[in-house]
Amino acid sequence: MKLGVVFPQTEIGADPSLIKDFAQTAESIGYDHMLCYDHVLGADPADRPDGWPAVFTHQASFHEPLTLFAFLAGQTRTMEFVTGVMVLPQRQTVLVAKQAAEIDILSGGRLRLGVAIGWNTVEYESLGQSFSNRGRRIEEQIQLLRLLWSRELVDFQGTWHRIDRAGLNPQSIQRPIPIWMGGTANAAVNRVARIGDGWFPHFREEDDPSAIIADFRSRVNAAGRDADQVGMQIRLRMGAEDPDRWCREVAQWGRLGATHLAVNTMASGVETPRGHLKAIERFWSTIHS
Repeated sequence: MKLGVVFPQTEIGADPSLIKDFAQTAESIGYDHMLCYDHVLGADPADRPDGWPAVFTHQASFHEPLTLFAFLAGQTRTMEFVTGVMVLPQRQTVLVAKQAAEIDILSGGRLRLGVAIGWNTVEYESLGQSFSNRGRRIEEQIQLLRLLWSRELVDFQGTWHRIDRAGLNPQSIQRPIPIWMGGTANAAVNRVARIGDGWFPHFREEDDPSAIIADFRSRVNAAGRDADQVGMQIRLRMGAEDPDRWCREVAQWGRLGATHLAVNTMASGVETPRGHLKAIERFWSTIHS
């Protein structure tokens, strides 16, 4: 199981030197990958008729993942960059293909694109995209992304996309770039089982992860695919200082078949941006002691 870090989006601030230090420190410690959350806009939750379904608002700071990765590609040498997850249907598909290919080139083939349909209607409306058809549209988007990353020229006619004999140049190093998918709803899990290179599950405290993972693997096999070839990315919240829990959870996820695990230091009592560097150092030394 490969160990990574969650980029502390909401707590690291906007100083480029601190952002660079975080990535370089994580890489030098030995972390394999850096996972980055995605939100384009933060909405004011006040006076929403149906309430506000999430903790992130306009007061939460979010760096744009692909721009961030382009900056860090030249500052690192081995670390894999992971969007975990990008809300794909609120973006233009061909532009995402171009931007992702560029990061893949600049980083030497170190991009893993995690995508999902999201939940934030305000973002969809602000970006001029339909919220109601996002589940159906993401499947066509993924099909088109893989074509653009694999072929010199693409001639494509879909429900929402038309490309008339055109292609990306320069092309990505990975052909295609791996596409992992998030989601816990039944339709989303089935979608990952059918077309995802990997899965970002989200478990609640009351869930039985072993049963959920076994069910997912059965869905992958039922789709005619080898479940052993579909990765699984876990996010482990560091929380309070509890080395025994960290070791237990890392071992547990390894036994359950996770291929990747990223430690999240946000909302763990870290008080400064540089405190996140010390936190990932403590976590690594604890797990490897």
